[in-house]
Amino acid sequence: MANIFKNLLKPESGSAKFLLIAFVLFFFSLEFLPFLEPIKQFLDADELSVSIGESKFSAYLIIQGTLIIATLLWLTGILSDIAAKFVKKIPGINSNNRNLITKALQILIYFIAFQIGMNFLGIDLTALAVFSGALGIGIGFGLQKITSNFISGIIILFEKTVQNDDLIELNDGTLGFIRNTGSRASLIETYDGKEVMVPNEDLITNRVINYTHSNKKARITINIGVSYDCDIKKAQELILKAASEHPKTAKNPEPLCFLREFADSSVNFLLLFWINDVIDGRYGPQSDVLFSIWEKFKENNIEIPYPQSDVHIKESKSE
Repeated sequence: MANIFKNLLKPESGSAKFLLIAFVLFFFSLEFLPFLEPIKQFLDADELSVSIGESKFSAYLIIQGTLIIATLLWLTGILSDIAAKFVKKIPGINSNNRNLITKALQILIYFIAFQIGMNFLGIDLTALAVFSGALGIGIGFGLQKITSNFISGIIILFEKTVQNDDLIELNDGTLGFIRNTGSRASLIETYDGKEVMVPNEDLITNRVINYTHSNKKARITINIGVSYDCDIKKAQELILKAASEHPKTAKNPEPLCFLREFADSSVNFLLLFWINDVIDGRYGPQSDVLFSIWEKFKENNIEIPYPQSDVHIKESKSE
């Protein structure tokens, strides 16, 4: 509701803004202008009232309360934004701690606003005790997911298993950077520019791969087959050289090349090498190393064979 009021009070909202302001001014003028007293009495009549426990709520009080609460929410939203901007300007605080402080301030602001609203309306919360059981059950079912996501967001911020700007991969294959952990969902920006909103609960209950949790190194795997006619020792040497020469290849651990199998058409090697920063990407270094291997093989007459199979045609003997 606070967001609705924010949007309505924007200058570009045009007539909606003036209608809202006119309605608020007209309603609250009922308290001060005597010639509008009949309207107030009509809204305050018993026929338009509902009773909860020992308290009676007229249409006038309900509308007044709605406007007061909406105004408080609107002001609370503005204060929350101011608090968030203030926290962002504090130096020496990492993004996760900044989010924690911001959320704590927002909860405190909304709690204070709620108390002020109830006191301003003169509503005794004990009058609602009749509905406390049903209300609690309704809130339990209706807000179950919202509460779960909210608590999961707090757990994520405290545990720091995933933080802003971490590169993660979800169960469904979504790969991207965490840009923000909100109260309900976390924003993941993928490599192709998509912004995916992921419920915080999914980051807690599902398996998440974090490529940058403790370090940014990543291993690249390449499978290569060479002909049976070539010098396999030389082939292994050239493969390792191609990986070691790449500028993004890590020196520790060093590249490794293993002879894996004597297959039907080729002798197969497995190349493993590490890059220092996975955020820069893995496909680029992998492609560069493959090009280098191809060129070195050409220079040294090492052949990468095509798949081959022998077909034997058996002729039947005629009688």
